[in-house]
Amino acid sequence: MTLTLTVSDEVRALAPGFTHVAVEAHGLVNGPSTAASSELLDEAARRLAGRLDGRAPHEDPHMAAWREIYTAFGSKPSRTRNSAEALAKRALSEAGLPRINLLVDVYNAISVAHLVPVGGEDVDHIEGGMRLVRATGEEDFVTVAGGEEVVEHPDAGEVVWRDDAGVTCRRWNWRQGPRTRLTEDSVSGIFLLETLSPMPVAEAEQAAAELAELLEKFSPGANITVRPPSC
Repeated sequence: MTLTLTVSDEVRALAPGFTHVAVEAHGLVNGPSTAASSELLDEAARRLAGRLDGRAPHEDPHMAAWREIYTAFGSKPSRTRNSAEALAKRALSEAGLPRINLLVDVYNAISVAHLVPVGGEDVDHIEGGMRLVRATGEEDFVTVAGGEEVVEHPDAGEVVWRDDAGVTCRRWNWRQGPRTRLTEDSVSGIFLLETLSPMPVAEAEQAAAELAELLEKFSPGANITVRPPSC
């Protein structure tokens, strides 16, 4: 079954240059990070370094656009960075990128190589469709702090992804909740590549196609669909 993804009119008004490309996959095989997925991350860091050519991630025009949008809905972009900028900073640091699990490594590699926010959610843990909205401030966001589950609430006006059960990702793509994360037991996923002008839509499509190829490589026989860009 195809997962429904919708973007509210309020978000479209805030960010008229926003586009997302979704890759939906079923029959996936996940597990611990491998030497192959680790090499993907290392290669992505090398591609990023070449792309930036000595600049800091936030100086890239696409990351600068994300900073402007974060400021527009009341977040401080230097403290709560979009997921691509946060990963890029880690990729260029001495510590390098974290190894999480096979599927997360794959989509993190695409995010870093193309400098585009990419998120992955376990379709089997999403209730209803996913909606990108501006929060009222009353929604539940279940996360973990100090090893214990806690409930937070987004700021009023904050851009969030949510389903029927609550918020799945705060501040657009800043922090994902544990309920819908891709774990080593996940077999179905929805992967969202999110772009703003000035990144060409064609580049997002290229990144999505690369992601689909990698998912097929690591999960031969999986049912993978790349959806057309949605504005």
